[in-house]
Amino acid sequence: MFFHRFQSVLSTLGRKQYFKAELLKGCNSTMPMRRLLLSSILTVGVISGKVFAASSQTSEASEELPASKKTFNSTLALVLPKTISFAKEIEGEIASFLISEKLDGVRAYWDGKQLYFRSGRIINAPKWFVEKFPDHPMDGELWIGRAQFEALSGAVRRQIPQDEEWRKIHYCLFELPLANGDFRTRVAALEKLVHVVRIPWLSVIPQEHLSTVEQLETKLKQIVLRKGEGLVLHKSDALFQSGRSAEVLKLKPQHDAEAKVIAILPGRGKYDGMMGALLVETKGGQRFKLGTGFDDAIRKNPPPVGSLLTYRYRDLTGNGLPKFASFIRVFHPE
Repeated sequence: MFFHRFQSVLSTLGRKQYFKAELLKGCNSTMPMRRLLLSSILTVGVISGKVFAASSQTSEASEELPASKKTFNSTLALVLPKTISFAKEIEGEIASFLISEKLDGVRAYWDGKQLYFRSGRIINAPKWFVEKFPDHPMDGELWIGRAQFEALSGAVRRQIPQDEEWRKIHYCLFELPLANGDFRTRVAALEKLVHVVRIPWLSVIPQEHLSTVEQLETKLKQIVLRKGEGLVLHKSDALFQSGRSAEVLKLKPQHDAEAKVIAILPGRGKYDGMMGALLVETKGGQRFKLGTGFDDAIRKNPPPVGSLLTYRYRDLTGNGLPKFASFIRVFHPE
């Protein structure tokens, strides 16, 4: 009898109705069967049967592998944006996007049980931080605030998490991986979820519509003046699609790239006794000196030879070298 009623409920809800606040009123019920029914409804509503089954099999298999060997290609359903340099590249299409700030954080994927870096390596978050998270996938950024990346990076990469550091961290959501419906619908579902679970450090990154190139450029300038990184534009009618996607764009005021440290060059004058510049090599094998963007702490303790770093630049010269290159941070593959 119960099974037939359960089938009827699932049929009525359908897979596209991800989350209903009314159903969550039963979460506090003392009836175990009601909690089981609610959990089952939410799971089926978020993820289609075939995708969920394949995802579960992949997740179970990945648990047998060392964390260092996991990759997002096989275990995490991540959307990776394409980069554009100028708002005019999408003139005429701007109104079709939902636009948000690109946070200077650490990408974090929640698979329903565990937080992961983009590489697939486990993030050792405190138990209290994740224990009330829902049991379905979410994607977002761990974030402390603008221009706080180094403090954040150090905190989330510790093997033994420090509570005092994690109490400053927020998990800012922007995607419901594998869910049905377009991006606009998935964002609305995220907002309902955050409203219901009421976890202080769980939030949704605000999304907004703009219509013109001028509005988009103004928004970008405002973000940069506040020490933000840039903007993310996601087609509002896009269905979820894992991997590199033309439906999701990243707009930043300058380019950035990675390079390997080849040599540490000594400083002169006020930098005497410290690092003056780094000789670095790009992925294409081109070498150049990187001498700006460093504070005194880094000049006294520069990245070692062989390490990777991220730098920012405006454009490329005729020889393919970066113009006005400036150090951002030591690069971590996650």
